[in-house]
Amino acid sequence: MATIKQVAQVAGVSFTTVSHVLNDTRPVSAAARARVLAAVEQLHYVPSALARSMKSRTTGTIGLIIPNNTNPYFSEVARGIEDSCYAAGYSVILCNSDDDPAKQRDYFNVLLEKRCDGLILAALAQTDSDLLRKMRIPAVLLDRAPHDLITDVVGVDNVAGGVLAAEHLLSLGRRRIGCIGGPQDIEISRERIAGVEQALARQGFTLDPARCAYADFTSAGGYRAAQTLFALPAWQRPDALFCCNDLMAIGALRAAAERAIEVPQQLAVVGFDDIDLASFVHPPLTSVAQNTRELGRITALCLLARIADPGLAVQQRIIAPALQVRHSTVAAPAHPYLN
Repeated sequence: MATIKQVAQVAGVSFTTVSHVLNDTRPVSAAARARVLAAVEQLHYVPSALARSMKSRTTGTIGLIIPNNTNPYFSEVARGIEDSCYAAGYSVILCNSDDDPAKQRDYFNVLLEKRCDGLILAALAQTDSDLLRKMRIPAVLLDRAPHDLITDVVGVDNVAGGVLAAEHLLSLGRRRIGCIGGPQDIEISRERIAGVEQALARQGFTLDPARCAYADFTSAGGYRAAQTLFALPAWQRPDALFCCNDLMAIGALRAAAERAIEVPQQLAVVGFDDIDLASFVHPPLTSVAQNTRELGRITALCLLARIADPGLAVQQRIIAPALQVRHSTVAAPAHPYLN
């Protein structure tokens, strides 16, 4: 690999002149600049990012930790983050924590050692709030945030999303509404189900705990949870399901198909996130939409603003969801129970 001194030797200038040309830190004659650029091309010289970061005290990198890179929701959000950071001249280092607090902590430390200019932590494990308090670089939390931590947060109004889903199902004449939630220790799942409970209570109904099952935000988890609900007696079995993310809803659709439960006639299904895949499953999935790319863009811009001005007031950006109605929900049939 060529060095800056070799570039200077080929160009017939000092290595400080090469540095000034590459970093645009001082005027250099057109002839000298042309020789330097020609030497850089001839030697395939790549400037040292480490050396530049030591001088500028910046690295031009953003660290991003997500809990599951196989979940399309996080992939789509990450794309929105990356697009906005790239447009601003930053590269993104992506780390997948597998929702493991220990792995998340390790990646957190790795990104700090790499001297990233800022961090975005999606779905922060609650146990790691102490790490953030000790951190000395700008950070934004996406999706989950400890209540006792004062930091920039971007997220969706999860309670409002649950309300939208339940009101839609009630408007279709569905009354035996069931829920497939995420892990019960994760607040966003509790908030979404709380929204369902609020909407039901306003119309004089309650959410039957027997019609609630919990999974791990995966399609396989949603499939297993739905199987449990479908095994209930016919009079208690749900005629509508609200799933706390689209992947679990897709798993529920598979479980319904295996039991010959017709969606949406016998069972209406609503997901949450509105990932791209939601419109391509059969039937296309009604979902509470977050606009994942836009969520990523807003998160990135929030961090970039914090990097530019660390003294900014803390931002709490809570975005209103919208219901995207597709063919997995229709009005309730005349017969009272599922077959």
